[in-house]
Amino acid sequence: MSDPYSELAELAGGFIHEIKNHLSTFGLNLQLLAEDFSEPQSQRERRAQERIHRLQTECERLVDVSNDFLRFARLQELHLKPTNLSQPLEELIDFFSPMAKNDHIKINCYLPSDLPLVPLDSEIFKQALLNLLLNAKQAMPSGGEITIQATSNSNELILSIIDTGKGISKDSLEKIFKPFYSTRQGGTGLGLPTTRKIIEGHGGRMELQSELGKGTKFSIHLPLKHREIKNG
Repeated sequence: MSDPYSELAELAGGFIHEIKNHLSTFGLNLQLLAEDFSEPQSQRERRAQERIHRLQTECERLVDVSNDFLRFARLQELHLKPTNLSQPLEELIDFFSPMAKNDHIKINCYLPSDLPLVPLDSEIFKQALLNLLLNAKQAMPSGGEITIQATSNSNELILSIIDTGKGISKDSLEKIFKPFYSTRQGGTGLGLPTTRKIIEGHGGRMELQSELGKGTKFSIHLPLKHREIKNG
């Protein structure tokens, strides 16, 4: 019997792909219009130019939402293999550091040398962590610190990402993992739901602690032996 969730995800993915084709045509025509009004000669043409720019912004946002939704809906099969967590983390930090430095954010990373291997799909797992790092960066518009640390016990590895940002309100804490919920203007609201879906796909779970004005801590619990999690 086919998996109804997989069928729905594939249907949704095809639908979004079709929308993106139309958005591409829409965006191209908006670009041609913008070129026609690049040098407005009257107040009416200036108003038309402003409206075209607003439409271009909304078109770009729809493309971003579509791309995030495709990643969320089509995340299905993971290819797990025993992995030393330090390797994907080092790769991710190397990628993220220039953005952090530009925003006056210091990254601290504390990983024990004797961490056990954990079953990971490294590339997809890095996507989940990048969502958390971007979330932390957005919470610190004036700069701050991100601390990454890990511990382990006989059953699981716990990876924590801690920021010194503005924190999350109690009301938002209850909604933050819901698809399309975002506290950031222009956000798609799919970054954290995608992250949780990836972590659960690894058989793990996430915990969140936050205090307004002090910062936020995301803790990822990964089993040392993979547990199958059914979608539903």
